[in-house]
Amino acid sequence: MIDIFLPIQSFADLITYRLMTITQGSYWGDSVNFFIYDVIKIGLLLLVINYVMAITRYYFPMEKVRDLLTKRRWFGLDYLFAVLLGMMTPFCSCSSIPLFIGFLSAGIPLGITFAFLISSPLINESSLFLFPALFGLRTTILYNIIGIAISIAGGMLIQRLHMEKYVEPALLKFKNKNTLLSENKGVEPTLKERLALWWNDGFEITKKVYPYVILGVAIGAIIHGFIPQTLIEKYLGMKAWWSVPAATLLGVPLYANSVSVIPVMEALVGKGVLIGTALAFMTATVTLSIPEALILKKAMKWPKLI
Repeated sequence: MIDIFLPIQSFADLITYRLMTITQGSYWGDSVNFFIYDVIKIGLLLLVINYVMAITRYYFPMEKVRDLLTKRRWFGLDYLFAVLLGMMTPFCSCSSIPLFIGFLSAGIPLGITFAFLISSPLINESSLFLFPALFGLRTTILYNIIGIAISIAGGMLIQRLHMEKYVEPALLKFKNKNTLLSENKGVEPTLKERLALWWNDGFEITKKVYPYVILGVAIGAIIHGFIPQTLIEKYLGMKAWWSVPAATLLGVPLYANSVSVIPVMEALVGKGVLIGTALAFMTATVTLSIPEALILKKAMKWPKLI
C-alpha cells in the first residue's frame, strides 16, 4: 500500500532530526516529529477537502441530494454506504474530521456524516488486512461486524435526536450555482470569479478549524511522546472485572491511528493481556481522543460533542 503522506513524514523527519538535531527515538523527538507531521497533514487535508467540497457544492444539486437522503426510506442503506466510505479512508480520528466537515457543509444529513466519522478510524485497512494475521479470522470478523453496527447505530441515534442546532451554523451554510446566479441577477460568474469563490469558501472553514487542529495535535504529540508503553502494559495486564472499562478510560486521552496502535496491541497480547481488553484499549485510542474532541469542538457545541 502506497503511503501518500510519506513526503510529509520525510519532511517532518528532516526538520526534527536534522535541522533541530533532536535525538531520534527520544521523548522530545517523538513528540516534535509527531506534531510537525500531523499539523501539516491535517492542514493540507482540511484545505484540499474544503476546496473540493466548495466546487462540489457549486455544481452538484445538494438540496436534491439532501432531500433524497432525508425524505425517502432507505432502510439503513444510506448509513451503510457512509460506513463503507469510512472503511475505505485510511485516516485517524483527527484526519477524518476535514471530510466530516466537508459533508456537513455540503448539506449531507447529520446522522450519515456521523456514521462516517465513527467508522473511518474504527474500521479500515488495518482491521481488514492486518487483524487476520495477528489475531485470527474469527476476531477480525467479529470486530468489523461490531464496528459497522456501532457506526450505523451511532449515526441513526444522532439523526433521531435532531441535533442539528448544536452544529456550528457556518458549516451548514453553502452556496451553489443557483444561489450564486440569483445573487448576481442571473449573470454567470467567470472562471476567475468561481476559483476565487471556491477558495474563499473552503479557506473560510479551514481557518476557523485549524487553530483547534494545532492545539489538539500539540496535546496528542505530548501524550504520544511522553507516556511510556510499559505504563500501559502494567495496568492493562491486570486480569480483573474492571480491566475492560479501565482499558477504555486509559485509551481516551491517548492519540494514535489503528495502524500505529496495532504493534502496541500485539505486544500487550504477547504479554498476557486478554484480547478483549486490548481491543477496548485500541478502540478508545483510535476513536475517542482529547485532540479529536478539541478539533470537533469548533464544529459543534458541547451537548452534541458529549
